[in-house]
Amino acid sequence: MIQLVTFATSGGSQTGLLSAGKTYPSGRYAETLEVLSNWADADARLDELAPKLAQREAVASPRLLAPLPNPRNIYFAGANYRDHVAEMKATLGLPLDANPKASGQKPWFCLKATGSSVVGPDAVVSLPRGTAMLDWELELAVVIGKQAKNVAAKDFADIVAGYTVANDLSARDHVGRAGVANDSPFKWDWIGQKSFDGSCPMGPALTPTRFVGDPMNLAMKLWVNGELMQDSNTSQMIFDIGDQIEHLSACITLHPGDVILTGTPAGVGMARKKFLKPGDVVKQWIENIGAFEFTIAA
Repeated sequence: MIQLVTFATSGGSQTGLLSAGKTYPSGRYAETLEVLSNWADADARLDELAPKLAQREAVASPRLLAPLPNPRNIYFAGANYRDHVAEMKATLGLPLDANPKASGQKPWFCLKATGSSVVGPDAVVSLPRGTAMLDWELELAVVIGKQAKNVAAKDFADIVAGYTVANDLSARDHVGRAGVANDSPFKWDWIGQKSFDGSCPMGPALTPTRFVGDPMNLAMKLWVNGELMQDSNTSQMIFDIGDQIEHLSACITLHPGDVILTGTPAGVGMARKKFLKPGDVVKQWIENIGAFEFTIAA
């Protein structure tokens, strides 16, 4: 299996290839967004690259960054895992439809800011100002590799370059704006809750579609300080990846380098009344992609 990574260099960063535990610099592309913009060609060359990588000099002790440090757009899905919806209904008393797809509803999305929100393996994430309820949300991240509009659900794989692991960190005490009536449409603060420095840890690598297997049957786990918090499978999605891409691409043209966070399973801190504190170490893992950690600043 060959995965795409980004690693730090003395002058900034460089895209590379991860194979058999070794990282090799790309001989053609400087950054992952450039690879994705030429994904058809890059993907076709993966088979011929595999036997040649061992002839290259590997990077000594690479410091991995987010595999896609500068996504074009980040879309995140809400309430999209059956086990998570059941958890929110039981523990929080939220009036959620257990099967919105069956009742004819569409996937729900919002935007997460790019730029400073994206960090990589071993990052140190500061608590947002005024936040005491920082929550974790393990998510399978879909990375787009082809410009597309009005994609049919059954054809979703045609535009997906690959997958990585992400965490949609959420400042739960910033869900609503203080002093605004609960029935006001301007009550909800999606920027304050979802977009802050380090709010989208991502890593450790981008696994091309051909090496992932069935993306709708991947085991996924998250630990906080070694304690298992989330333990589920992508098969728990209500709206699968095809549904999500069909809906998004009907609304807006998708571009190479766009990222879709496909929802989180049960086990979030809000349901446990437990939140991240300074010094906490979060580890997340998804089958066929890998694992990485980040730390909450002391």
